Amino acid sequence: MADAARPEGRTGGQLLADALVANGATHVFAVPGESYLDLLDGLYNQRNRIELVTCRFEAGAVHMAEAQGKLTGRPGVAVVTRGPGACHAAIGVHVAQQDSTPLVLLVGQIPVSETDRETFQEVDYRRFFSPIAKWVTQIDEAERIPELMAHAFDVAVSGRPGPVVVALSEEMQKHLASVPDIGPQPVLPPHPAPDAIPRLMQMLAKAEKPLAILGGTRWTEEGRAAIRDFLVGNDIPVAVAFRRQGLFDGTSAHYAGDLGVGADAQLVAKAKEADLILAIGTRLGEPVSQGYTLWDMAGSKPIIHVHPEQSEIGRVYRVALGVVSELNAFAQALRGQRVAQPRWGAWRQAVRAAREAQAKPQEYDGPLNLAVALQQLETVLPEDTIFTTDAGNFATWPTRFMHVREKQDFLGPTNGAMGYGVPAAIGAAITNPGRCVVCFVGDGGALMTGQELATAFHHGAAPIILVFNNGMYGTIRMYQERTYPGRVSGTELTNPDFARFIESFGGHGEVVNATEELVPAFQRARASGKPAVIEVRMNPDQVTNRATIAQLRAQAAR
Repeated sequence: MADAARPEGRTGGQLLADALVANGATHVFAVPGESYLDLLDGLYNQRNRIELVTCRFEAGAVHMAEAQGKLTGRPGVAVVTRGPGACHAAIGVHVAQQDSTPLVLLVGQIPVSETDRETFQEVDYRRFFSPIAKWVTQIDEAERIPELMAHAFDVAVSGRPGPVVVALSEEMQKHLASVPDIGPQPVLPPHPAPDAIPRLMQMLAKAEKPLAILGGTRWTEEGRAAIRDFLVGNDIPVAVAFRRQGLFDGTSAHYAGDLGVGADAQLVAKAKEADLILAIGTRLGEPVSQGYTLWDMAGSKPIIHVHPEQSEIGRVYRVALGVVSELNAFAQALRGQRVAQPRWGAWRQAVRAAREAQAKPQEYDGPLNLAVALQQLETVLPEDTIFTTDAGNFATWPTRFMHVREKQDFLGPTNGAMGYGVPAAIGAAITNPGRCVVCFVGDGGALMTGQELATAFHHGAAPIILVFNNGMYGTIRMYQERTYPGRVSGTELTNPDFARFIESFGGHGEVVNATEELVPAFQRARASGKPAVIEVRMNPDQVTNRATIAQLRAQAAR
C-alpha cells in the first residue's frame, strides 16, 4: 500500500532507506563504500527502525543477510560498494540462488555519466549478476526508487525465492524527488489445482514403498506442522534434501536421514527401491539425486513433484504428477488426508532402521570419538538451537550423528560454499538474539570469513563456533587420496591457535582433544555469554567419518 506523498522532496539516499523500511527490512548488513554515502546517510535517519550491521568483508555481509532470509522467509538485505565490493559479494548471491533464499543486494554504482569508459571500479551489474540472480536492475532516477525497490522485494519472494541485485548510480542518490513510498502488495499464494490432492492420494494408496523428500524454503511453523502431520499420519518415511535438516524432526520414527553429499549408502539404496517418490519443495538437484543417478530421467519411477516454480518441475526428471503450489499452501491442503489402509509399515520401519544404524557411533582411533562427543553435545543443547554449517568433510559428522529437533533450525549452503558458516551464525544470532546459535566449520572455512567475529563483538551477538581442525582441506584431500594416493599437493594447512584467536577479541576460547571434553567446553562457552570458539582437534588420518587416509590409499592401490 502506498503512503501519502510527502510535500518535501527527499534525496535518493533517503528514499532508498525509506523504501527498505516500507518493505519490512529490519537489518542491513553492509561494508561501507563511497559509492553509497547518501544511502548510509539515509539509514542514519532510520537508525531507530533499521539496524545497520557493519561487517568486515562483503561475502560475510551477504552470508549474514542470506541467513536472515532463511530464518525469516523475508528478504535479507545487504549493501556493498561497487567493483571489488560487488565481486566479493557474488558468492553470497550464488548461495542465495542455489539455496532458493530471498535476498536483496544493493550495490553502489559509478555515476551514469561515466558509463562505458571503464571508469574507476566500473562493472556492468546486469551482465555480471544475471546468471546467478533472479533479477538485476539499476536505478538511475530517484523518482523510480519506490517502484523498483518494491518490485525487488516482490521478486525475491515470488515463485522460487532467490536473490535480486539492485545497482544504485552514485549521483541518483543525491537527487531530490517527491514520490510516495511503496510497500509490499497482498498476493494470495498459488494453491494446488483442484484435482491435485485427489490424484496424489490415489497414487499414494497404490504404493507399497513410498518415500517423501522435503526441501525448499520459506516454510512457516504452521506449514511444517501440517506437512509433518500428513506424513506421520500416513506412516511415510521422510528424508530431507541436502542441508534441509531443519524441516523435519530428526528424532522422529519417520525420519530417514538426509539425501545429499555424504548420504548413507543404505538410504540411497532405499531411495532407489522406493516405488513412489513424494518430492516436496526440493528441486531434485545434483546432491539430492546423487549426481542424477537415483532414478531414470524418463520417468519410470513415479515421482510426485511439488514446487512453487513450474519450470523446476520436470526440469531433469519427468514426473508422474507435478503440483505447482506455495509449499505452506500445499501442506495445508493435505490436512486430514489419510490413506485408508497403508501397506508400508514394514517398509517405513526398515528405512528408519537404516537411519538408526547409520547414526550409531563406531570406534575411532585416538582420544576423540567425535561421533560420541557430538551425541553427548546434542543432549545439552537448547530445544530452539539454530545450527549453521560450513562446507567440507567435517560437516558430515554432525549430519550423520546428530538429530535436528522439531523447534531447531539448520542453515547450510547447498552450493557448497566454504566461508558460509561463521557469518551465517552471526547473522542468525543478530536476527534471533534470544536463541543459542552453534556453528560447525572446518579449519579451512574458519579462516575464510573468521574475521567476521569482529562483527559479532561489534553488534553484541554471541554465537558458539566449533572449529574442526585437521590441518587440511579435508574434502579435496579425500578426493586427492582416491585419485592420486600419497601425492599430497596443495591441501595441507597451517593454522593459528583458534582459541587464542577469539580471545584476542575478548571472547571465550576452548580447545578439545578428547571425547569427554566437548560438553564441558560448550557449557563454559555458553555460560560466558561471549562469542566463543571451541577448537576441536581431530585425528588428521580420519579424513571422513567412514574412512581414514590409510584406507583410501589401500583402496586406490587395489
